[in-house]
Amino acid sequence: MNRRRKNPAPMKINCVILNYNDAGTVERLVCQIQNYACFCRIVLVDNASTDDSRQRLEKLKGPRIDLIRAEKNGGYGAGNNLGVRYAVEHNGATHVVIANPDVLFTEGCILSLAGIFARYPQVGIAAAAMKDKNYKQFGNGWRSHGFIGQLLSMGPVSRRLFHNILEYPQWSFKGEKAVYVDAVHGSMLMVDGEAFLDCGGYDEDIFLYQEEMVLASRMKVMGRRTVLLLTESYCHDHSVSISKSIKEELERQRIREQSTLYYMKHYLFINSLQEWIARLWFMGIRMEIRLFRTIQKSIRKKK
Repeated sequence: MNRRRKNPAPMKINCVILNYNDAGTVERLVCQIQNYACFCRIVLVDNASTDDSRQRLEKLKGPRIDLIRAEKNGGYGAGNNLGVRYAVEHNGATHVVIANPDVLFTEGCILSLAGIFARYPQVGIAAAAMKDKNYKQFGNGWRSHGFIGQLLSMGPVSRRLFHNILEYPQWSFKGEKAVYVDAVHGSMLMVDGEAFLDCGGYDEDIFLYQEEMVLASRMKVMGRRTVLLLTESYCHDHSVSISKSIKEELERQRIREQSTLYYMKHYLFINSLQEWIARLWFMGIRMEIRLFRTIQKSIRKKK
């Protein structure tokens, strides 16, 4: 990374946490980070929950914690856009950490991310390496794929077969403290607040999934870069919040396909033939999932 020095204005960092029917997980995260001096304020966004979340989150409000409520559940992007906009326009935040409720991170991690923005003014997004307790090893930093690459990255079998092509080689990270990448995981990242709003933030026509690629793509158009910080990490309890709100695996897959197709149409500009091919590919993926679950059940019965 080529450093560009400047004398930045003092940073005001807010943390935005989006909740949907998962107040318990939000409470756990707030309990951990509420005394972090790096955060001027924490903004909780209740995404029109249908349970008692709003009442529980009201109890967390205080001098450094705000609670706002979306009028409807417009999805991950719409909810976080609301939170970032509030943080920037109401709280005067210069930078915003967007965090899933099911993550854990240290104050040192946030300060290191802030240091990236202070030294590299061209950066729009920065994230630390993600550690996942279920998957153990998880790819950090994503390549931006074309149509074929996007299809291959979705298939349970194909993404394993073409792993070396689809992901950054590990040797490219060795000895580096921070690297430019196309996109980073959206479970916990920091954004330049003004740049986020100027580029349009997350695409609110996407309910869930593909948000990272869209945001990185929009930032890139503005000349902003995405950085993966390799000297810090955070823990992610993979898809805990998503699984609570969308319990059926095939329903999550359907939403993932819908979002991917939208991304392909509006950001990769695929034609009608490519759309037809993508739909057939998605049918094959659903068959893979059903077959895998059937085999799993069969093995369990034998045991």
